[in-house]
Amino acid sequence: MEYNSYEFTAEIVNKSNLFSFLSVINKYKYRTRLDELLYIMKGCMENDAKCQKMLYEKYLPYALRISYRYVHSFENAAHAANDAFVKIFKNFKKFEIRDYEHVESMLLGWIRRIVINASIDFMGRENLVSSNLATQHENWEHKGTNNDGENQLVYKELMALIRKLSPAYKVVFNLYVIDGYTHQEIANMLGISVGTSKSNLSKARAFLQKYLVKDEKGNILCFT
Repeated sequence: MEYNSYEFTAEIVNKSNLFSFLSVINKYKYRTRLDELLYIMKGCMENDAKCQKMLYEKYLPYALRISYRYVHSFENAAHAANDAFVKIFKNFKKFEIRDYEHVESMLLGWIRRIVINASIDFMGRENLVSSNLATQHENWEHKGTNNDGENQLVYKELMALIRKLSPAYKVVFNLYVIDGYTHQEIANMLGISVGTSKSNLSKARAFLQKYLVKDEKGNILCFT
């Protein structure tokens, strides 16, 4: 895992063109970020408060975006995210690094699962699943791989519509469509039957379908 300055300088000297030079620079930056993340993770496994603070500040926005999709209130999202980080730090020793080159992707997936469970637990404690939540107007930036403006607009409109779903429909829609859980997994997580999960998803889709405007090829143009 070591990548010292002597090796870095020697590699630059042996490169003769700009493309190769930039490739070395990017490689060095990647190794630096990876080493920093591994340092933070090692500290968290050892319950180091400084490293826990660094991890919290680094991934709190990511956790908030996930929890906000479920509870749709900034205050509740913050509570759920904080609950999640308590569980993350308590169980960090259980996180297994199987692939150092993709460790951040693995970590994000692990954090996402914990945040989702913490959000559902929070809703259960606060009886939010059975209550009518007021539509909130806070906006979160969507960090997708496609930066196309029209797609970003469709995403924001979809998120606004999802906020109008009843809490029971909203949770199932998020879990199945956005986070990729199966109906059996959703049933186990929420303590409902598979049939209820499928029914809630169907009703959520029917509600959203009323607002879709598509072109002749079936592509979503906007929401009405």
